[in-house]
Amino acid sequence: MASQASWTRQSRPPTAAGPTRWRRPAVAAVAALTILAAGCGDGDGSDGEAATDTVAEPEATAELLDADAFAGYVEEHPDAPVVNVHIPYEGHIEGTDAFVPFEEIGDWDGLPEDRTAPIALYCRSGNMSATAADTLAAAGYTNIVDLDGGMNAWTASGRQLLDEEP
Repeated sequence: MASQASWTRQSRPPTAAGPTRWRRPAVAAVAALTILAAGCGDGDGSDGEAATDTVAEPEATAELLDADAFAGYVEEHPDAPVVNVHIPYEGHIEGTDAFVPFEEIGDWDGLPEDRTAPIALYCRSGNMSATAADTLAAAGYTNIVDLDGGMNAWTASGRQLLDEEP
């Protein structure tokens, strides 16, 4: 039978890190130093120097408009391109200026150079126009409106769609 090691409180087994009584204070000291070092910064993850070359810009997003508000917006902003981004073609709203597949909106040559210029988007249900709006917002466009619910909401509001394919 193997012999069991016996030791008393005065003589604990040796460890690679030294006596056990020194471990807890050492861990606590390292934790305290880490917290102190983290607290010395200015909270932005930098080395404390003032940032002078960049200013955070607001995140660009599209404004969802119901059918009434979308109709009013288009009327009030006659220079805003009205773009049907739905594929395949399933009709369009009178006054539509362009038909651009939603996944190609970022490459559309009709995009205004001025990224603050208004752009009105719609599709059949709102999903494709939401994707197109996200693409434009990521490209820096800041004045995007999107017909909430798309052509489905348009017709539900009593308005008509045109069905002559462009």
